[in-house]
Amino acid sequence: MRTRALLLAVAAALAASPVASGADLPMTLDEARARALARNPEVRLERQSVAISDSAVERAKGAYDVSFKADARYRDRTDPVNSVLSGAPSGEVGPATYGGLGNVSLSKLLPTGGAVSLFSSIGRERTNNTFGLLTPSYTTSLGLEVRQPLLANRAIDPARKGLSIARIDRSRSLASLARVAAETVAAVERAYWTLSAAASDVEARASAVALAERQRDDVAARIEAGTQSEADAAAPVAELERRKGELLAAREALSRAENGLKSLLTDDPADPVWEARVVPGDVPAEEPEPAVDLASALAEARAERPEVAEAAARLERVAVEEKAARDRVLPQLDVVAGLTARGLSGSQNPDAISPFPGGVVVPEELQGSLGRSYGTLFEGRFPDASIGLSFALPIGNRVAKADAAIAASQREQASISAAATRLKVEVEVRNAAVALATARQRVEAARASRRAAEVLLEAESERFEAGVTTSFFVLTRQNDLTAARIAETAALADSRKALVEWARARGALLADRGIRIEDDAPASKPAGGSR
Repeated sequence: MRTRALLLAVAAALAASPVASGADLPMTLDEARARALARNPEVRLERQSVAISDSAVERAKGAYDVSFKADARYRDRTDPVNSVLSGAPSGEVGPATYGGLGNVSLSKLLPTGGAVSLFSSIGRERTNNTFGLLTPSYTTSLGLEVRQPLLANRAIDPARKGLSIARIDRSRSLASLARVAAETVAAVERAYWTLSAAASDVEARASAVALAERQRDDVAARIEAGTQSEADAAAPVAELERRKGELLAAREALSRAENGLKSLLTDDPADPVWEARVVPGDVPAEEPEPAVDLASALAEARAERPEVAEAAARLERVAVEEKAARDRVLPQLDVVAGLTARGLSGSQNPDAISPFPGGVVVPEELQGSLGRSYGTLFEGRFPDASIGLSFALPIGNRVAKADAAIAASQREQASISAAATRLKVEVEVRNAAVALATARQRVEAARASRRAAEVLLEAESERFEAGVTTSFFVLTRQNDLTAARIAETAALADSRKALVEWARARGALLADRGIRIEDDAPASKPAGGSR
């Protein structure tokens, strides 16, 4: 199958082809389908819906992006201490401390509904507190914390709900695009065969006018030769004018059919195609009757019809929403575990005053700069491990309970709607099967009627030439033949439309035409012939 790039290339070629005002624009059915899929506004809108849903999926995935946070600050503070043991230098109320502190952290949501964060800090401080051991001092830390829900948010949480719904909406958008593409292709093919039949109708009416003119001239010659009376001239003239009126009506119907097809081919009122005369390049020739296996067709429709896929996606969406609503009824119970390693180093405070005999000696492993602080951190000298539970329960929790009840009702609604859609699809398949069989019978009947009308006209013309009948009966046989030809063309066109509906009802129209939904656009390749 051809890709979307090929479809766009075909559309670009069609757009680049100049169309002179009032000129004939020959168009095959394949070209009409490709033009409609590239330019029809409904198809273009659905493509954008798919693009939006793609972005929505990426947005939902963003909930699991790693979050990086960093902050740094300088601090200079003096603490007022109402105590003789304030540690402040002589003559001052409180000790002064100044220095810098930096923090960095990485956090991420987990697919289980929990969260994990990794954090680290670094600081340097100087103090004139006489009770301080180190100045300057260097503090470091490195920690990990994990939070995992055990009740609410364990089965589903807002992030998982958002991602599930975004993916379901994308599937529904693709199904909607397939549905609109199939409807567009079916509408184009029906309009194409209507135009083809209307063109044949005009040809048949024009041929009838020519026959009436010839009959009028023949009668006039006979009157001039004296073999017929003057009164015999009225009937051919009246019939000629009547047929001219029918020809005008047929031309109007042709224009309407042409405009109907054009409206499916473009959304631009300034498109040159509006000024051209679309000439169908394919004729509604009879094709071998497909085998109609109703049971297989019904199964195929249930599996392939985009309407069924859309309904299933809607049902799946409300099921996710119901699951999330039921989850919110549960109390919040999380297990929280953390492990932090800390480091400390610095230089002994020269102004330190020890209230103990012998003074205080800073351990050698703490003496040093920032590197020594990291050394004590990785040596695990100052660990901090914790594990616990966090519980929360809204008393009554009426909002969550009401949301759960609403979601359950909405799921039931979606289930009923999905069943109705499946029934509608099955009815369409059954109707399409009946219409297909009837259309074939109509073609056979119309063909037999046209052949009989040809024989009767030929016989009546021979009798007229022999002088044993009047022009009235010849004109009547001509009318019968014209009507039979029009009926045969209409039956053939209706037969092709029935084939289109049979494929659409089964959900096989796009596949039969070599059209595939790829990402955000339908891709097309010409199907053999004019199917």
